[in-house]
Amino acid sequence: MTLAKTRSVSLIGVDGCVVDVEAAITSGVPGLHLVGLPDTALSEARDRVRAAIFNSGEDWPNRHVTVSLCPASMPKKGSTFDIAIAIALLAAAEVVPARACADLVMIGELGLDGRLRPIQGVLPAVLAAANQGCRTVVVPRANAAEAELVPGMKVVPASTLRGLLCFLRNQPPPIEEDEDDSGSFPADGLALRQQDIPPDLDLADVRGQAEARRALEISAAGGHHLFFAGPPGCGKTMLAERLPTLMPPLEPDIALEVTAIHSVAGTLRPGQPLITQPPFYAPHHTASRAALVGGGSGRVLQPGAVSLAHRGTLFLDEAPEFFAGTLDALRQPLEEGEVRISRIEGMARFPARFTLVLAANPCPCAAAKQIDCSCSPGTRRKYTSRLSGPLLDRIDLKLELTPASRAELRYDLEFAESSKVVAERVLLARERTIRRLAGTPWRCNSEIPGPELRRRFTPSSDAMEGADEALLRGALSARGLDRILRVAWTIADLAGHDEPGPDDVGGALTLWSAGRQ
Repeated sequence: MTLAKTRSVSLIGVDGCVVDVEAAITSGVPGLHLVGLPDTALSEARDRVRAAIFNSGEDWPNRHVTVSLCPASMPKKGSTFDIAIAIALLAAAEVVPARACADLVMIGELGLDGRLRPIQGVLPAVLAAANQGCRTVVVPRANAAEAELVPGMKVVPASTLRGLLCFLRNQPPPIEEDEDDSGSFPADGLALRQQDIPPDLDLADVRGQAEARRALEISAAGGHHLFFAGPPGCGKTMLAERLPTLMPPLEPDIALEVTAIHSVAGTLRPGQPLITQPPFYAPHHTASRAALVGGGSGRVLQPGAVSLAHRGTLFLDEAPEFFAGTLDALRQPLEEGEVRISRIEGMARFPARFTLVLAANPCPCAAAKQIDCSCSPGTRRKYTSRLSGPLLDRIDLKLELTPASRAELRYDLEFAESSKVVAERVLLARERTIRRLAGTPWRCNSEIPGPELRRRFTPSSDAMEGADEALLRGALSARGLDRILRVAWTIADLAGHDEPGPDDVGGALTLWSAGRQ
């Protein structure tokens, strides 16, 4: 009996586990037998591997071949094990030295012609391999730029199985035909594409709405959720689309985390292996619950819009038009910053720490002026009640917008601040926040847990007087108090205060209570 092994990675969500791929050639009925809980796509690897080996000019061993995927108790799925299976089999057949592939991690799909096809999820797979002590990984050439984002990892790109075999044998590489190395994948029904925000968007384009522009600044500085209510044409969508222009670029470790999610979803753009700007997603109001929070049928679990908007903005325009169950599914990721999808095969985890922006008209007829509205009071109440109380209780900033006046539309240009000016203040406020939160796992005020917020970051009694009165009246919940404290700290950071004062807490209370149903 001859035995050889190499390694690959199994992904569940964005978490990966290194898998030992062992191949043994024994006497018995000729054929390839896979063990280790493979799914259908993985079981079909025997046919892909056989054809790829033949078309690479190698012989298939006419004996019984057993390929084991360890740990055997963990389900394996997908086509990412193709390369590892083929190399382990050929090493067991002594076509390549067994020691040459024993310490390598091999990730990728094989075509029938022997080409290495790009796959989704290379970045989180390579990150998992690096975290478990692996130092060299083989990936399809189209995924090489993505894999090279992981520091300290040696990446071996390969275009064909024949070329990979030459590398393992220390032979000159063959002359290979050009191939499409785009590495891009069409998004399926769950993987929503990032919205293309025009680069010339500027906050100065918005006329009037001084309070809303201030709320955008506070949201960008502290990562706070927003709710805009008002008639059509008052600027709700314009304001939401300009929130990303106020946010600073992603930090290197956060950029890797965001890119890993998009790698799993297959939404990375060609030529852009690393996402450096906060993403912006605006799903249509007909989006299903699975499209919004993630999921899928069978064994294929995909991140939803809340995860694709991780560390960026999720904008739900015409929020009352979304299905009630879909909106309420946001409550858990809003609180915990991640989505956990449970299936009988296991549980997948997707990060989902995003800034939520809701926009809503006051009634279903969407009349520009209240005098033209044909809706009854009951109809208006029913429409606005589609946004449940528990969901609105998790929104930090709520504003009722009114149409800009004629003077604002004509003369507000010289007073409106540009996104560049506001973004500079946002960056300074975030730097103050980071200095205050040094030594903690939190990066902005919206991430501070309630118990820690009350224990370590409670303002003075004088500053809290207005909030205490609201608690006594029952106008403020315990969750609402935590959110007011977080916003108050952000307002103080923007103003350069060492801690929130009465005006900071009062401003936060006003922004939280305005627009409540």
